[in-house]
Amino acid sequence: MQNAGNLEQLIERYGNTLLRTASAMLGDVQEAEDVVQETFIKYLEKQPVFESHEHAKAWLLRVIINSCKSRLRSPWRRLRAPLLESYPAPQPQQRAAAEAVLALPPKERAAVHLYYYEGYKTAEIAALTGEPEGTVRSRLSRARVRLKDMLKEDES
Repeated sequence: MQNAGNLEQLIERYGNTLLRTASAMLGDVQEAEDVVQETFIKYLEKQPVFESHEHAKAWLLRVIINSCKSRLRSPWRRLRAPLLESYPAPQPQQRAAAEAVLALPPKERAAVHLYYYEGYKTAEIAALTGEPEGTVRSRLSRARVRLKDMLKEDES
């Protein structure tokens, strides 16, 4: 089973990135871990052939994003109260920024995470999320305004 060896490599190479992305979108580390596991199960089921490491990363991120979107739409999710944990950050100002990002609506939070934390360009985020590039840019713009307002309130 050749995919088992590939699976280990993919987990080592992209596991943290996928977990951070899912955590940013869902706001819950345990739920994010579940989505990451489901993504690797889908990899084993589909057995896709990748042209490059970037192709593999893009495929895995696309599966994570779609799974997170499905979970966010779930009626079950609306019936429970989320237990949010802030991202671990060494300095208080970084902690405040991370908590402000978690307070954003899910779609804006995902765009901010992919742009600032993962280093994707707006065109790449649009391709990953299946949304127009203008939508991604407007979400980033709205998120920046909200973050600026939230961080100003924290300083006061």
